[in-house]
Amino acid sequence: MSLLEVHDIHTFYGNIEALKGISLTVDAGEIVTLIGGNGAGKTTTLNTICGITPARSGSVVLEGQDITHVPAHETVKRGVIQSPEGRKIFTRLTVRENLEMGAFTRDDAQIGKDMDAVFEPFPRLKERQKQLGGTLSGGEQQMLAIGRALMGRPRILLLDEPSMGLAPLLVREIFNVVTYLNREANTTILLVEQNAQMALAVAHRGYVLQSGYITHADTAHNLRNDASVIEAYLGG
Repeated sequence: MSLLEVHDIHTFYGNIEALKGISLTVDAGEIVTLIGGNGAGKTTTLNTICGITPARSGSVVLEGQDITHVPAHETVKRGVIQSPEGRKIFTRLTVRENLEMGAFTRDDAQIGKDMDAVFEPFPRLKERQKQLGGTLSGGEQQMLAIGRALMGRPRILLLDEPSMGLAPLLVREIFNVVTYLNREANTTILLVEQNAQMALAVAHRGYVLQSGYITHADTAHNLRNDASVIEAYLGG
């Protein structure tokens, strides 16, 4: 049994069908990536898994439990935690306060310890604990968004476009952190990313979305060497 199983999901915005039968799995300890162009349905897939945009039909199963119609705030408590597209940090709160907000569903003695664990891959956040989130650079805000998600102790971390708007050096740094979280912190990750080259370089497996359908599903290695994927998404 996979950690996360998505079965034949159909999601609508009004009368517009955004997802047309999406099925995917994520095993514990994996990085699985969703790649595709704008409007393919990548963010909608994450939002459906989280309960933000509920599916009209199909199912989302987490460790054998159906969470298809569980409200978004409850999916967070169950460990399905998203770092959203556009970061959406609290600009008027400090770095430390933003991280504390990531632990709002928790009431335990490990929050301070977990914050120290967040500072391990993000030392700049530790240096800027008292700085307002809105004054951080774009790369630092992305680090903060990921760190805030980690404070919820995710069983699966959903990363939505973590490289968006970042300079190439910062993109590489963010993806190094993604690899670190998976290998060193044993974090299971479902990664949505338009930078298909970088996403497939760090992922174990991948799915290609196009117009609400999955067109390819394979290992990251095989997708990197698939002629149609290369032509459409890898600049071949």
